[in-house]
Amino acid sequence: MARSFAAERVSVEDVPDVSAEWYLDLAGVGAGWPAVVRVGAAIATEAVIGVFAVLFLVVWWRARGRDAGVMARALVGPVVTVVAYLVSEAVKGVWREERPCRVLGEVVTVVACPEVGDWSFPSNHATIAGAAAVGLAWSGWRVGFVPAAVAAASRVFVGVHYPHDVVAGLALGAGIGLLVPVVARLVTPVVVRLRAGGAGAVLLGGR
Repeated sequence: MARSFAAERVSVEDVPDVSAEWYLDLAGVGAGWPAVVRVGAAIATEAVIGVFAVLFLVVWWRARGRDAGVMARALVGPVVTVVAYLVSEAVKGVWREERPCRVLGEVVTVVACPEVGDWSFPSNHATIAGAAAVGLAWSGWRVGFVPAAVAAASRVFVGVHYPHDVVAGLALGAGIGLLVPVVARLVTPVVVRLRAGGAGAVLLGGR
């Protein structure tokens, strides 16, 4: 990718100028914060994905005492989130946008720049966060939108993504997350059968 700087304007081929400029501003803020904040941000940007895993577990546990449709949505949410991640990976392989921390020269970042070949667009973390937040919302838990916003913003703050990478990731994940009720309706009869006895009754809350 070509790079040029003129009249305080950043230009990177195939990247919106405003996104490159915002990246430099936000990543610069992150790199300039105290060490304890940088360490916390580096941990949080990865740990937030674990937050979604915990929330999905809580939703599953609560669904055990409710009808089969609710349980189906609780089960489908994390599956759709994994599908969103796989779609994001596929898009990365086709789009092949280089990481901003590599293209924009000597940029100081909170975390190390990912290896060559680990493409930037869209953000996998943001895609997972978008899908998980929508999946949780279908189960009646809208709290997922807060960690989703944190997950997306943190990827720019620690210096590994452009803002447009995370916006695209959130949109992609959220769009795929909209499939949860459709898939859940197909899965509901299976849940009913599994609840009839055995391990399925224990895991899915058979009555």
